[in-house]
Amino acid sequence: MLLHGFPHTKEIWREVEPLLVAAGHEVLMPDLRGTGGTQRTTGGYDAASLAMDQVRLLDAFAVRAAHVVGFDVGAAPAFALAAAHPDRVLSLTVVEAVISGLAGAEDFLSSGGPWWFGFHQAPDGLAESVLSGDEDRYLRFFLGIGSRAGVPEDLAQHVVRAYTGRDSLRAAFEHYRAMPANARWNRSWAERGRLTMPVTAVGASTVGDAPARQLTLIADHLDEHLIPHSGHLVPVDAPADLAAIVAATATRV
Repeated sequence: MLLHGFPHTKEIWREVEPLLVAAGHEVLMPDLRGTGGTQRTTGGYDAASLAMDQVRLLDAFAVRAAHVVGFDVGAAPAFALAAAHPDRVLSLTVVEAVISGLAGAEDFLSSGGPWWFGFHQAPDGLAESVLSGDEDRYLRFFLGIGSRAGVPEDLAQHVVRAYTGRDSLRAAFEHYRAMPANARWNRSWAERGRLTMPVTAVGASTVGDAPARQLTLIADHLDEHLIPHSGHLVPVDAPADLAAIVAATATRV
């Protein structure tokens, strides 16, 4: 189960998925709530609710448990799924993401974190009001800074279409507005909880070892990988490396 981030849809995995299939895996690549082909609901963007979306998806496909991969903001529901529903998660892989509320990422967040976190979290729809009508420029900014290899134009156009319109922007930013609630839930869980399944932390040139520093405090079986030649968009810049790491994690069960 591959969970994307922002500003992405399931198509961000298009180079990774065939490699995993070739390695003998069945792959689920859902659009997260409010993105891609999903409904732009008014609520349900906290990580616990998003994790339940994935539980329902597994149920719909009659899949008891999956190897779960969370990239960027997709790491929030991936972590919540592993923490709250460990029987549904065979292994957890966190890619280029900081888990809200967990210790270990202080160095990465020492300068206050990325500026757009606060912008996207602004109340009363400020971000979507500012950006409506200028989505192409804003979204291409993120794709540009995220990839060293360059995002193919057809993928960039797909992303722009997927996030164009005030309601699409609102739904995307609700994932960021849920981060304080996610942080509270994660801190409470981490006081007593442990991840007992195999866990892998994958960092690249942006987040680096921050996810490993966080997960080593709560994971019984942690493996760490750094891909320094990749930008933040690891599924675009280093799909073969990422697919190999995910496949290797699956063998640890």
